[in-house]
Amino acid sequence: MSDQAPWAHWDLHPSVVIGLACLGGLYVFLGGRAAARRQQASFIGALAVLLGSLNGPIHALSDRYLFSVHMAQHLLLTLLFPPLLLYGLPAGTVRPLLRAAPVGAAGRLLTRPIPAAALFTAVMALWHTPQFYEAAMRNHGLHIAQHLVFLATAVLMWWPILSPVPELPRLPYPGQMLYLFLLGIPMSLVGALITLSDRVLYPFYAEAPRVWGLTPIADQQLGGLAMWIPGGLVFWLAMTVVWFRWSLREEQGEAERAVPLDAYR
Repeated sequence: MSDQAPWAHWDLHPSVVIGLACLGGLYVFLGGRAAARRQQASFIGALAVLLGSLNGPIHALSDRYLFSVHMAQHLLLTLLFPPLLLYGLPAGTVRPLLRAAPVGAAGRLLTRPIPAAALFTAVMALWHTPQFYEAAMRNHGLHIAQHLVFLATAVLMWWPILSPVPELPRLPYPGQMLYLFLLGIPMSLVGALITLSDRVLYPFYAEAPRVWGLTPIADQQLGGLAMWIPGGLVFWLAMTVVWFRWSLREEQGEAERAVPLDAYR
């Protein structure tokens, strides 16, 4: 009999594998094979993040044992997967989807900075309230819906920074920096409230088997810290990248603050 911890097995969930296969197939069908190698590598990286986040030890620990690992999973799904995905999409893979009138209309509305940021922030705050979070943990179908909503709203949230098509444009560089700064505030606030709580907010994890000697309150504090500090640092890192891109344009004598068209290619 193996003495390997029950959460350490690498189980693959058919729904995740099928979803990744469909996403990859759609990318190829829409012309992704003609993309630059760095874009293809980024798209493959996005698929790898989903595979690693929703299968294996991360999935098992987050679903059955540790709130802190669940928070790390959420950060991977919302702060790492979407930038990799958007950077990996050449314009040609997005434009055919926008030709459908409902998709184009929704895209023009929801990828604007205020709706995109408001949707992501509201979803992140709402799903981490004890009532909704607890319901998702005790209902597998609702938990899947939670992850899908996180993924969709996170892609919209990153769109004003990494849009692959000028038809749904990126913000000018100064606007990108302000946008990223403001986005980090609600996430840090939610993380701080979870970290500083003196009681266990999520009974599901209080009832879960203990792993690594973490008490329920210590596990909760660790998860809140993950959202508060590393989660906030991602936005500062993105701001730094935007700053250097903007500075490079100014050094080259291009005073225009708008994102150049060649950036979309």
